[in-house]
Amino acid sequence: MKKTVLTFGLISGAISALMMVAWLPFIDQIGFEYGMVLGYTTIVLSFMLVFFGIRSYRDNVGGGKITFGKAFAVGIMITLISCVFYVGTWEVIYFNIMPDFAEKFTKYAVDNLIASGASTEVINAKIQEMKSLKVMLDNPLINAALTFTEPFPIGLIVTLISSAILRTKAKHADREEKIGKPLTSS
Repeated sequence: MKKTVLTFGLISGAISALMMVAWLPFIDQIGFEYGMVLGYTTIVLSFMLVFFGIRSYRDNVGGGKITFGKAFAVGIMITLISCVFYVGTWEVIYFNIMPDFAEKFTKYAVDNLIASGASTEVINAKIQEMKSLKVMLDNPLINAALTFTEPFPIGLIVTLISSAILRTKAKHADREEKIGKPLTSS
């Protein structure tokens, strides 16, 4: 299982990391709205490797058979490896390449409120909220934990769906062994 999990986890992680490195420096030109869509699309695409990893394990290691539990274990480990790459990449980008990200995101959020005609109280509350967010993001451990919550739920959903789709039911021969008599065909 280790080889399959590492192979597909590393590929998935590399995809999410490389895509983040490729588009995030252009967030000013892309805009935060499209940046979020692009980011989550990248995450979903990278987690397609979970499906292929489970299938590879089932076909190559399990001899064409896999239980939901084993499929889930393979998928969630691939997800965790991919998430580590995602978080690590973001940490490097946030602290070394784009240390002004929080300020840019604050400006974006406040400008949207102003454009929507929000009251001064609402705008001031958002400014305070964004200041608190910046304090949290400037702490590497909290930043990592918050960043982990972006890809992990998607990976968990993909793992659950993939495990359900790829699990295999017992064949007639397996059922015969379990109940001790041959099954008749209709």
